[in-house]
Amino acid sequence: MSSAALQPTLTDLGTPLSEVTFCVVDLETTGSTGEDSITEIGAVKVRGGEVLGEFQTLVNPRTAISPLVAVLTGITNQMVAGAPRLEAVLGQFLTFCGDAVLVAHNASFDVGFLKRACVDHDQQWPNPTVVDTVALARTVLLRDEVPNCKLGTLARHFGAGTTPNHRALADARATVDVLHGLIMRIGNLGVGTIEDLLEFTRKVSPQRRAKRSWAKDLPDAPGVYWFVGEDGKILYVGKATSIRTRVRSYFTAAETRRRMDEMVRIATGVQHLVCETTLQAEVCELRMIATHAPPYNRRSKYPHRLQWLKITDEPYPRLSLVRTVRDDDATYFGPFRGRVPAEDVTAALHDAFPIRQCTQRLAKRPTGSRCVLAELGRCLAPCDGSVAFDTYASTVEQLRTALTSDIRPVLSAVRERLSRLVSQERFEEAETIRRRLQQVIDTARRFHRIASLAAVPQIVAARSSPRGWEITVIRYGRLAQSALARPGEVPQAVARAAVATAETVAAPAAPLPAASVEEVERIGDWLEQARIIDIEGDWVWPLHATIAPSALPALALAPGTGQPRPIEAASGQVHRSTPPRPTALM
Repeated sequence: MSSAALQPTLTDLGTPLSEVTFCVVDLETTGSTGEDSITEIGAVKVRGGEVLGEFQTLVNPRTAISPLVAVLTGITNQMVAGAPRLEAVLGQFLTFCGDAVLVAHNASFDVGFLKRACVDHDQQWPNPTVVDTVALARTVLLRDEVPNCKLGTLARHFGAGTTPNHRALADARATVDVLHGLIMRIGNLGVGTIEDLLEFTRKVSPQRRAKRSWAKDLPDAPGVYWFVGEDGKILYVGKATSIRTRVRSYFTAAETRRRMDEMVRIATGVQHLVCETTLQAEVCELRMIATHAPPYNRRSKYPHRLQWLKITDEPYPRLSLVRTVRDDDATYFGPFRGRVPAEDVTAALHDAFPIRQCTQRLAKRPTGSRCVLAELGRCLAPCDGSVAFDTYASTVEQLRTALTSDIRPVLSAVRERLSRLVSQERFEEAETIRRRLQQVIDTARRFHRIASLAAVPQIVAARSSPRGWEITVIRYGRLAQSALARPGEVPQAVARAAVATAETVAAPAAPLPAASVEEVERIGDWLEQARIIDIEGDWVWPLHATIAPSALPALALAPGTGQPRPIEAASGQVHRSTPPRPTALM
């Protein structure tokens, strides 16, 4: 292998420090933070260890300098009385600085005053790259080397040629020597560019920066990437619109997550898979996470942990929380990502429909005793035979209808109670009911969104992107194929080829899709911004399956006026409040 193949390009390396122009600045002020507090500006421009120029001027602050500051700096009111004002010298300093990297000791102080001055005097702040020698020194030097990071202490430590004396130019000259001393100190740690220097200041470890070459040969295209460990185990899976750019960010200060720093340190390499579309990248990421359960991925690792609410199949049905949807013709509602939202929805449904909450199995002619809920009027009490079988079955059927097609009875059932609680100023109890109803609404929207896609044998859709038309084939809620119609290609022809090569997907047991719930939700997000080319079956929601989000607050605050607003749906079109996009691509 040639040395050219091994050596990173200049783009990968960044700008060498020897070629960077630094403008080291120091300010003296009146001791206040008000307008025009600057009394002196001093700056030194250097590159490659050579001084290119110096800038120094006193400034008339148009306010008195405090005696303590005058003693400390030696700058008196008489000295600045004839000096130019800040608006006259600010532009000169910005011109002197140009596009250089701005350096200061405790940079937030000096940069803060300069930015404030630009705002006060209608000057555009150039937003330069800033290096803070205090932050750099704290990262580089150990406590047993220097007791603190004051400029005087560091100047003595590095043998600066100028002793800082609280005058702007002298302090700037001392800061130049401190900067050079710090750069020499970290040169053997692999810090050779301004990008390295900034990352080192932000405490990006040399081991992490050294792995940035992993990204140089990756493609600038959408897809998935995964970091692997010594044993080949997948540590982390991610997706990106540009694999190269995203992977490169893991080796810079842009990545601040602690667990990612740990992951990169123990990783031995990164692999990738280019995808035709961004949706395909998202789906591939989800499937890889579900298959390999990478230790450093927090989301999407355990899709089997979702929970569903089931109306049991027995003489006197009840609500039961289950993890598995079976092909048993029972009614399921969900899914829930945790037990708390599932319990909130269950409580809201029990408030609306007084079906039994006990767990024992009852015969068609029960002979038990009534429970406390029955005494409170919150249960029809089938356990003691006091309710007719048909009456209980009718209530269960109303509950089933509410879950599958019309959510309004759930809201109407608690309207009077909610109104009473609000009028009695029992706001905490009212908020509990409102939260439960919100969970019902959110779950109903998720349920029908998933179930509607799961019932459609095939959807062929396209969405425009900078790379061309992204075309997908969806079967029973599963991504079966992706393709990209690049500029100059006929999208309809690409779509027909995608359908011909798409994965064969068997119809799942309703309401489950043929893919994970999260995959269907990602597909739903994508389809709502896409155009339908072809569809087999009906992509619909029941008219009153959910309500508009604005209806619930109205119900909670003014029960007599809040009316649920169903979102329209029609056969073969996406369920939403705005008209569907036209299906034509050209």
